[in-house]
Order: sequence, then structure tokens, then C-alpha cells
Amino acid sequence: MSPTSRVEELPSTDQTSLSADRANQADIAYNALKRLILDGALPAGAQMLEQEAAVRLNMSRTPVREAMVRLRQEGMVEIRPRHGMRVLPVSARDMADIYDVLTALEGIAAETIARNGVAARPLAALRSAVADMGKALEAGDLNRWAEADEHFHSQLVQLSGNSRLIQMVAQLWDQAHRARMLTLKLRPTPTNSVTEHAALVDAIASGDPVEARRIHEDHRRRAGKMLVELLERLGLTQL
Repeated sequence: MSPTSRVEELPSTDQTSLSADRANQADIAYNALKRLILDGALPAGAQMLEQEAAVRLNMSRTPVREAMVRLRQEGMVEIRPRHGMRVLPVSARDMADIYDVLTALEGIAAETIARNGVAARPLAALRSAVADMGKALEAGDLNRWAEADEHFHSQLVQLSGNSRLIQMVAQLWDQAHRARMLTLKLRPTPTNSVTEHAALVDAIASGDPVEARRIHEDHRRRAGKMLVELLERLGLTQL
């Protein structure tokens, strides 16, 4: 009996276990490689071979290859034959496009939540995130402010209940992360952000979908415009 036939005769539970383990390994590789990109350990233009990544992550090349394909589908890398993956840059023009789409999608999320209503616990969680942003600014901790800000926006989008919107926004946030963090301490202190986020939560709590969408879209447009102008002023055509 050949090795192939023995694998084919494994019980279905064993086959399922093997598939689950492979999927889990691919997820681990994907999350690890994406974190290297988002944290700047793999900057724009950096290349990594499949074998190099496999050694670094202490796993086989198959899950690494699947992870790289997933990152390519999300627009973070390109895959080149015999050269593995190359991290793609994000330009000021890219950021303008990203924020245009984020503004629209998150505006829809805010409108949907206000229209459908939100329970007390998730509403309190939104207010808590806003409070965390304020405390971080008072302490002069911009990294903590950025974490609280991302947490707020993540909760907001999740509350929309729209799985496709959630997925699309998460992908855009990943693509924008490097630019946001690179310019974090070069921007004016985001003192208005706490007030604007609090006003959004109030509109949601009041069940006013039009006002919720207006507040959030205005906030996003201002943030996007400021970020793009800063990148252009610094001469950062891509990063």
C-alpha cells in the first residue's frame, strides 16, 4: 500500500484534525508576518523568501506560502517568483484614497448603529474608550491615545453587525497603520478627537442616525486631510 493511499484511508476525524492544524499554522504565519510589517520590522521594499520566513517562524514553507498569498490579497505585499514577498509602500495618494473609503464605510456604520439602537453595555464600552483617549492625552501618552482610538473605531464598526463592512474596514486600517504611527508624534496633539468621539457616542445614544453619520464623516475627513498634508509636507511620497 502506498503512502498516498494510507493517507486517503485515514478516518475523517484525523483528516479534519490535519486540515485544522494546517489552517492554524497558516493563521499563525499570517499574523506574525503582518505584525512585522505593521510594526515596521519589515518596512516598505523589504523582501523575505519563503524559506527565510519559515526558518524565522520555525514552521514549514506551506503555511508561510499561504500567509504570503493572504497578505498579497490584502494589498500589503507582492509575491515575486523565487524572491518571496516584497512589502508594498503606502503613498500620500494611497492614504487619501484609504481615508475616503474609511470615511464612507465608518459613516455607514455610525448611521446604522444609531438607527438600530445599541444596548447599554456596548454603549458604555464606547464611552470608556473615549475616556481612555482623554486620559492618555492628559498623560501626554500618544501611543496609548492611538491604541484607545483604534479600540473605539474597532468597537464602532463591530457594532454595525455588517460582516463585509467589518472586514473591509479592518483591511484599510492595516494599510493605514504604518502612516498613522510614523506621523503620530509629528501631528498636532489631537485634543479635538475626544470631543468629536464623545459627540458621536451622544448622537448614537440619542438614536439620531443623520447626526451620527455627519459627526463621524466630518471627523474622518479632517483626520485624513491632516495626515495626507503632513505626509506631503514632509516629502514622504511613500512609506
